[in-house]
Amino acid sequence: MSRKTETEEARAVQTLGAAVRDARRRLGLSVQALSEKAGVSFGLVSQLERGMGNPSLQSIHRLASALGVPAGQLLDEPAGELAVVPAGQGHRMPPIADIPADQQSVRELLTPRGESMLQLIRSTLPPGFSNESRPFRHIGTETVTVESGVLVVAQGERRVRLEAGDTVTYGCSEAHWWANGHDAETVVLGAVTPFER
Repeated sequence: MSRKTETEEARAVQTLGAAVRDARRRLGLSVQALSEKAGVSFGLVSQLERGMGNPSLQSIHRLASALGVPAGQLLDEPAGELAVVPAGQGHRMPPIADIPADQQSVRELLTPRGESMLQLIRSTLPPGFSNESRPFRHIGTETVTVESGVLVVAQGERRVRLEAGDTVTYGCSEAHWWANGHDAETVVLGAVTPFER
């Protein structure tokens, strides 16, 4: 029993280390630069990337924040070459902090949780939804298509209004936010990649 647990723990550390290394390289960061940005020791990052160590949850969150990815993504097993997410069984992403429950969007990850190169997310925005006061900013490029409803997308000082069938693509390193542009639900599909335009 304990041997199995140790094997599972070792595999989890190896998965975490590989995810950190891949994300760090995509951002063009050295181990030293990542350790400084995350506020963790050089040795922790170096050891982790070699599949060794036992990082604390706080260290994992600091690394994820520095890499611009959710902590859970670093811990997920990588997806296989043919990975199916059955309808209605996509991972429900956590709610956005500080938004009232009746204004929360429902975000479903349609790609496998361990997929780090591309994420496809279906978001259902209730009437009145806006995250203008809490814009997102991260490394990557996003493409959003409106399935139904009206979506307002802002990036920096630019703002566009999209209706069903419209698509917008933008770099994510500039602050951006969404708002539901009408008085019913708006449903959008968004694809996100960690590469900048």
